[in-house]
Amino acid sequence: MATADKVAAVEEIAGKLRDSNAAVVTSYTGLSVAQLKTLRRSLGENAQYRVVKNTLTKIAAKQAGVELDEYLKGSTAVAFVTGDPVEAAKGLRDFAKENPALVIKGGVLDGKGLSADEINRLADLESREVLLAKLAGAMKGKQSQAAALFQALPSKFVRTAEALRVKKAEQEGGAE
Repeated sequence: MATADKVAAVEEIAGKLRDSNAAVVTSYTGLSVAQLKTLRRSLGENAQYRVVKNTLTKIAAKQAGVELDEYLKGSTAVAFVTGDPVEAAKGLRDFAKENPALVIKGGVLDGKGLSADEINRLADLESREVLLAKLAGAMKGKQSQAAALFQALPSKFVRTAEALRVKKAEQEGGAE
């Protein structure tokens, strides 16, 4: 029989899975409380790292329409990401490099399952802000090229017309 505490925990986890645009499942065996605290701080405000019970998380994942069963074995913690998933993936990957006890098992991004390798590839991407800045720079460059092209057409026309006028004047002057 389900206790009120377990029902509330399942509802809370299901709500976090629904509200998050990504969730990364990790194993944290061997990490100290201080290391977990450092990890939570390194993820920033856009991700919440929480130790979860596997059976309750399986039930919550089913309620939220997310498939996480294959990752819910052993000691499990989930990073619920509400902001930029690339930033959170980088934070987890970098922390795991410094602390090998943290193992990324897998996760979900916008309802699609991700393996640990896919999460590491996601971490290799540049952040949303950098990608937007590059896009803006590329667009600005194309605009300046278009402006130069539009300015070149009238000036080329004027130079061509002037050259024709001079040539015609020379022909008329040579004919006299």
